[in-house]
Amino acid sequence: MFAPSDLDVLVPTKDRPGALGVTLAGLAAQTVAGFRVVLSDQSDAPVADDPLVAAQLRILCHRDRPVTVHRHLPPRGMAEQRAFLLDRAERRLVLYIDDDVWLEPEAIEVLLSAMSDLRCGFIGYALHGLSYRDDVRPAELAPYEEWTDGVRPERVRRESPAWRRHTLHNASNPLHLAREHLGTPGPGEWRAYKVAWIGGCVLYDRERLLECGGFDFWRSVPPRHAGEDVAAQLRVMERYGGAGLLPSRAYHLELPTTVTDRSAECYDYVFEPAWAP
Repeated sequence: MFAPSDLDVLVPTKDRPGALGVTLAGLAAQTVAGFRVVLSDQSDAPVADDPLVAAQLRILCHRDRPVTVHRHLPPRGMAEQRAFLLDRAERRLVLYIDDDVWLEPEAIEVLLSAMSDLRCGFIGYALHGLSYRDDVRPAELAPYEEWTDGVRPERVRRESPAWRRHTLHNASNPLHLAREHLGTPGPGEWRAYKVAWIGGCVLYDRERLLECGGFDFWRSVPPRHAGEDVAAQLRVMERYGGAGLLPSRAYHLELPTTVTDRSAECYDYVFEPAWAP
């Protein structure tokens, strides 16, 4: 059984002190303590100087969730930012959470329990976009398929039918999937399902992530890129498997993306290097 002391929570951040404060408040309110939080800050002004962020850092430490903040400049893209965080992780499990995500109080407790049972390469929560909570999209929910006999390795590529699963995580689809397949879940209840990838809140077995290369491809992609989490997860999934969890206990704050130039997709450089310009 994995414990909070087995977990490093890795948070990349840049110029979002308000959103980061919400994210840290969610971590401070978790039902379990003893995990460690590591921030990589690429903000123009040190984010730890923001009064609300500073308050949350104090609260985390007071509640036995120690925090380390690294100023990491200049920015070289999200893949390098995630690689930097991974290099500073020390524990068996790493949870990457974006700086615009709020977690329900039992989110980490459930992740640890699920990983203890599934023992795969990664699991995660797709993010709710609650402004879309009344927007039901049956066609996008159709690729849903549960893992019923353990999580197995899968090779997922753009040309494979499994790629169509990416629609499961659009808008507020995770909410509608949970309502359809779980009804009203009980405390701590979870169900594993098959994914193409997960964005924003992903728990990895650190050794397995490193064995599959982590985010080492950052050196071969342009500094302005997107999809670094997709490339890393596809490599881990092919060797160790990956799964999403319902119900999702992670919520997107729905701020504008900080990755505005998406002309270079990491997938093209990792899996189709001959194609990449």
